[in-house]
Amino acid sequence: MLAGVVAALVGFTSSFAVVLAGLRAVGASVPEAASGLLALCIVMGVLGIGLSATTRMPVSIVWSTPGAALLVAAGKAHYGYRAAVGAFLLAGLLLVATGLCRRLGRLVAAIPPEIGSAVLAGVLLPLCLSPVEAAVSLPRDAIPVVASWLVLDRVAPRLALPGAALAAGIAVAATTPIGAAIRQAGPPALRWTTPVLDPAALVGIALPLFLVTMAAQNVPGLTVLRSFGYTPEPGPLLAATGSATAAVAGFGGHSLNLAAITAALCAGPSAHREPTRRWIAAVAAGAVYVCLGLGAGLVTAVAARAPALLVESVAGLGLLGALGSALDALARPGPGREAAVVAFAVTVSGISPAGIGSPLWGLAAGGVLALLGRRGETRYATAVGAHRTLANVPGAAVIPQSSCSAQASASTPSTSRGPGREK
Repeated sequence: MLAGVVAALVGFTSSFAVVLAGLRAVGASVPEAASGLLALCIVMGVLGIGLSATTRMPVSIVWSTPGAALLVAAGKAHYGYRAAVGAFLLAGLLLVATGLCRRLGRLVAAIPPEIGSAVLAGVLLPLCLSPVEAAVSLPRDAIPVVASWLVLDRVAPRLALPGAALAAGIAVAATTPIGAAIRQAGPPALRWTTPVLDPAALVGIALPLFLVTMAAQNVPGLTVLRSFGYTPEPGPLLAATGSATAAVAGFGGHSLNLAAITAALCAGPSAHREPTRRWIAAVAAGAVYVCLGLGAGLVTAVAARAPALLVESVAGLGLLGALGSALDALARPGPGREAAVVAFAVTVSGISPAGIGSPLWGLAAGGVLALLGRRGETRYATAVGAHRTLANVPGAAVIPQSSCSAQASASTPSTSRGPGREK
């Protein structure tokens, strides 16, 4: 139970600022953002309790932190909050379809992992730059926050983000009259927003949100569970989280998914020596999430009085680890590296032609380049294979190996451009 309490506290304090920043970026008001935070906490707590109790596995459910970071980038396109809520609804339905249809799941899994990491890195990079910008623009508020994170990250890493969030709250309380905001926060309340199915928002928010959630949360979450000996059926879990996402979309819940990082706290031996008992940790985490949701109004009211850049800087500090992992996957040598770099560059650019955000354009650009690269490699392999086959046929006219390689290289995109170097 203690492991579950720690997992919930770490998960909430390390990323609630990202959720609030994402909801505010797509146009949510302060009450609407508080409603989204409350809805996410309650539903992911209840769903985590239910799934863990029925499967007897430590199935932790959390909000999509990379998805919330994507909302910060998508906010530049100005779709409007009701259109964003419609996109949340579609993203949830796509998760349900993935859980029910194995063919769709295989199609999503076919996306090269380096391109998914590149798009995720492009989404996270602007937010992770916020602490640097805040240290220059708001030195009196931001420098103590960054310093607290640096010290605690060396001494007690699990307390680094909660400490930074606490330092930000103290800085806001010292410079801003937040007493009235706290008194006006009142009890938590859910606010319904009727979704609007705007085509541009569905393409610019829903599809990237679905893909990022699958690639950065659900797939790693399943991997963590399997690494500790648990083999849940993916379909029902994806269908359950997708249904929950669709249910809370109208209240501001952007996405629910399997936990990836905090899942290790509940599924590992630190929770219990016996694997058959570790599901209790996930149940305890779910109960704590529900309790934390009751303070969503107060947390949102304080965050609303803080400078937006300060809130984003706390969120950026919490995402540095995810950015490092994404950049590491992006930088690994391999045939898809050039496509991944292009996907990263397009995503970071922030372009939004036709009202579609840069993450989807980055995914499309990287995917097209990867597809062309694969076809080029296939043509090269086919030419070399044909040459080797003819070499074993008596009397066959064989093209010299160098000529075959040169012709294949001429029709294949090459990553090497220097003289004397060939692919």
